[in-house]
Amino acid sequence: MAVIHKTTMRPTKLELLAPWLPARPWYLGAGRAPELSRVGGFRLDDPAGEVGIEFMVVEDASGERPVWYHLPLSYRAAPLDGAEHALIGTSEHGVLGQRWIYDGTHDPVLVAQLLALLQGRATPQMQSESDTPDPSVAVEGAEAIPGRPSGAPDVTDSPGGTCLAVGSLTLDVTRVLRREEDVAEEAAALAQVSAGWRLPDGGEGRGRFAVLRDS
Repeated sequence: MAVIHKTTMRPTKLELLAPWLPARPWYLGAGRAPELSRVGGFRLDDPAGEVGIEFMVVEDASGERPVWYHLPLSYRAAPLDGAEHALIGTSEHGVLGQRWIYDGTHDPVLVAQLLALLQGRATPQMQSESDTPDPSVAVEGAEAIPGRPSGAPDVTDSPGGTCLAVGSLTLDVTRVLRREEDVAEEAAALAQVSAGWRLPDGGEGRGRFAVLRDS
């Protein structure tokens, strides 16, 4: 199980994300800098204990209405070969030292564990507590996925989100989160992950973080 250290990071995650986010094709605040706060998320464990895996939700309050972004992040003690394009930045962790922080959709360890979650082989963990499962994260349809998808995914970022082609399957990672009641019915999925985040009024929004379909 990953150990969550109560310590500092310099620069902070939000400080690294603020200049990175506007360059994404799915960022909705064109022409303005984001005003970010962390409002939710969960973690997964790396079975090898080497890579930190987090699915963070940030709120951007820079516009007339808040926008919630889902940011899968991976944390490594050394650079990931061939992933320079996915590097968000480096930060000095108060306990672990320098960490390389990546857009996790390009990190094979994070992708493998997300697929394991969708198959019911991984347990979602609380974002800020060590060794504590997060029962609020829901997985539907895990029993429908045969075998273990493998191979390096082909990753495509677009205004609609991030799409990963994994063998005969397509993994759609939601980037702009919308509450379930605000989302129209979509094509049938093999499996999906949904979770919640805090709303400005103190309530909770829930929506789909990732959906797995047949290609």
